[in-house]
Amino acid sequence: MTDREREESPTRDRRDSHRFSAGEGFADSYEAFDLEPPELAVDPTKIDPVDSRVLTDLLDEANVEREDIDPLELLDVGLSYMKINRHEQATEAFERTARFAEDDRLEQEAWVNKGVAHAELEEYDEAIGAYREALRIDDRSEHAATAETNLAYALWEFGETAAALEHAERAVEIDDRFAQAWYNRAFFLQERGLSEDARNCIDNAIRLGMRGAHVLEEKARILEALGEYDEAEAIADEANEMREQAEMEMVDESAEDRLFE
Repeated sequence: MTDREREESPTRDRRDSHRFSAGEGFADSYEAFDLEPPELAVDPTKIDPVDSRVLTDLLDEANVEREDIDPLELLDVGLSYMKINRHEQATEAFERTARFAEDDRLEQEAWVNKGVAHAELEEYDEAIGAYREALRIDDRSEHAATAETNLAYALWEFGETAAALEHAERAVEIDDRFAQAWYNRAFFLQERGLSEDARNCIDNAIRLGMRGAHVLEEKARILEALGEYDEAEAIADEANEMREQAEMEMVDESAEDRLFE
């Protein structure tokens, strides 16, 4: 999570693993964002599918009946925007999903995703509001742990460090199999100098399958604080190797893409 060898925000790498839902996704082939009724279909040859005006035009409540909107597909529109880093458009899609959703779980999922989109834009006040709205709907549901751990992240960025740890702990209480929650809790504990507790948390995250380079870097930082320098160095080396391997794979993929151009 934190790379102390680089001169950047300690939470910058954490944004890469910020949690949002997967949604149901589109079929392998589709002609447009398939929002019923058929006359609302978007022809991608005529309209930029990431044009910020598209959703507004399609969902003008003066022209479209509520029952004609499929919130699940609208959620997928927002997730598609997230994947291409159009986060402002994603916030609009998720807000409309929440507005049209008749199911509490779907509405909650939309608010969580809206919070993530705001966080990606570094709009942490708005992100905090979205996560709290999600938790207002249900603070023990399948999406509640994600809302809590993401809220912890946003609060940390907003400068409310004590509240951040509180919500990180709530996330673990809700779902003790949620690796991201253990990882965030480890980070916040280490920031408060509670290195032994932080090590237990980061080990839980790793046991639950979270083993990216940034996770190993965070464990190395914790071990260094505990004075276990040899193990910290070995884990830091492993993290560096993982990053180098990832960079090599990116270069190879880029070269393959050029061959097919």
